[in-house]
Amino acid sequence: MVAIILVNWRVTMVGPRRPQFVLFGSSIVQLSFGQEGWGATLADIYTRKDDAVQPSLVIVYFGGNDSVLPHPDNQSSHVPLSEYVENMRKIYTHLKSLSETTRVIFLTAPPMNEAQLLQVLGEDSRTNELCQKYADACEELCQEIGIEVINLCNAFKRHDNWMTTCFTDGIHLTPIGSKIVAKEILKVLKEAEWKPSLCWEDLAMEFA
Repeated sequence: MVAIILVNWRVTMVGPRRPQFVLFGSSIVQLSFGQEGWGATLADIYTRKDDAVQPSLVIVYFGGNDSVLPHPDNQSSHVPLSEYVENMRKIYTHLKSLSETTRVIFLTAPPMNEAQLLQVLGEDSRTNELCQKYADACEELCQEIGIEVINLCNAFKRHDNWMTTCFTDGIHLTPIGSKIVAKEILKVLKEAEWKPSLCWEDLAMEFA
């Protein structure tokens, strides 16, 4: 009897539907839910935040692997810049077709520490110059089609000692690097003029 009452209580106490955030990308997204990762930071800030309408947000991150140097035997993940831009355009078009309330933020590739990457992973197929080119191209696309974008190359480079404090292996992020990403995302969420708002401060507290 207790178990039945508990189940019924849990069903009746479900609050308003929550906004769903989808993080879509490569290993930098996968690892963002580790200790002090930017994905975990967003999840913590939005804990118990509800909204009567269910808007959704997709945060898209691609570019780090696309921007590696091409290899003669085509064994790298390199995608030519023009093709990368077109792929990002197609991703946006598909996401916008899902729902009128779907919001999208593109994250560009962040910069990297080339020396650390070579020392830790023995990899020399990535350069900051290419990362910046792909980041700027992604930002230009987003400005053209009118969606929010965070140029992580520029965001990281505004911080002192970013090259020595933001990466665990030259490309993946330390807690310091993740804090930069989370701060930039939260800034967009607060300043975007979306209806309904997805800013955490504007959402009702669940069971408050």
